[in-house]
Amino acid sequence: MTTISKKNNTLNKAGQFAGNLSLQIGRILFGAVFIFSGFVKAIDPLGSTYKIEDYLRSFGGFFDSMADYAFPLAIALSTIELLIGLSFIFKVHLKLTTLLALIFMSVMTPLTLYIAIKNPVTDCGCFGDALLISNWATFFKNIVLISIIILMQVYHTKFRPFLSPKVQHAGAIVFIVIGVMLSVYSYRHLPMIDFLPYKIGVNIPKGMVIPENAPSDVYKTTFIYEKDGLQKEFTLENYPKGDSSWVFVDQKTEIISKGYKAPIHDFSIMNAQFDDITQLVLNSPGNTYLFIMYDLSDTSIKGAQKAELIYQKLLKSGAKIYALTGSSDADIQKFKDKTDVTFPFWKTDPTTLKTIIRANPGLVKLNKGTITGKWNWRDFE
Repeated sequence: MTTISKKNNTLNKAGQFAGNLSLQIGRILFGAVFIFSGFVKAIDPLGSTYKIEDYLRSFGGFFDSMADYAFPLAIALSTIELLIGLSFIFKVHLKLTTLLALIFMSVMTPLTLYIAIKNPVTDCGCFGDALLISNWATFFKNIVLISIIILMQVYHTKFRPFLSPKVQHAGAIVFIVIGVMLSVYSYRHLPMIDFLPYKIGVNIPKGMVIPENAPSDVYKTTFIYEKDGLQKEFTLENYPKGDSSWVFVDQKTEIISKGYKAPIHDFSIMNAQFDDITQLVLNSPGNTYLFIMYDLSDTSIKGAQKAELIYQKLLKSGAKIYALTGSSDADIQKFKDKTDVTFPFWKTDPTTLKTIIRANPGLVKLNKGTITGKWNWRDFE
């Protein structure tokens, strides 16, 4: 064999090794992304449900009617992502898994492009509350992932399983069970890992503070005026102020850059007279308990009855107790008539209440504004 042939042979082997290594890295990267995405959704099924509801309602029409099925869709989505991710990592039915992943990405990639362009929701929710990325970042992420999966589909013969077919069958079933059980457990209790801004240990007043000299939102305002049948755009600096020959037509305002937003920026409590009692609640000495019932039409009756028992016990201890809801006064009265609860209600934005705790009802314990405990109604005892 000549020296040139040996060099070519060595280069070919090196190229094959590099290609195989790249495919394996791509497989592991793809699997890891899907495991992370599926896991953070599975441990917060209500959060995923809220996000899917936002999407469906923003699309309108037929999709709006599908919002009632957002919860099972949330569990199905997280389970499929976990199944795909774990199957890639452990090389379980790779040919079938690759096809499933290709179909999944073929749907999600154009969908995320549409969402990036139309911006029906500001946060894609693809990594739950664990990692917030923009809609455009989500689309570009999906471009990378679909590129990886296309290469894996083309070179699927390069991947050799290390598990027997029987073990692979069992593994796929186990992965599905894991995904469903994670969601069911987190729904019946609380997320095993709390990525929300109202996690235990957080001081709410400190979380609402905006540092001095923090950047503010920057907006661009454009004025449209018309003169002699022609329309022209102006800025705040050069619009024809005082020139009556120009007729105002329209005004457009767009955000150029977002400023600092406090981790907690929407927490407030109003009493029946619409007085803001937020600071009174947050600065109260000792323990304060918040019953969270964001929508009384969806609140568990059994949970409300358990809340009443806890309320009566806490009253005897002299604790301060507030039941927070986003429901109307009429709905509050209907709820009281139906459940016979005696605790009074205060008003808080329902979206905020959903963010505070993934339970309806849920219980939050505060000590001088610091969250020291959170419970799903099933764990009130």
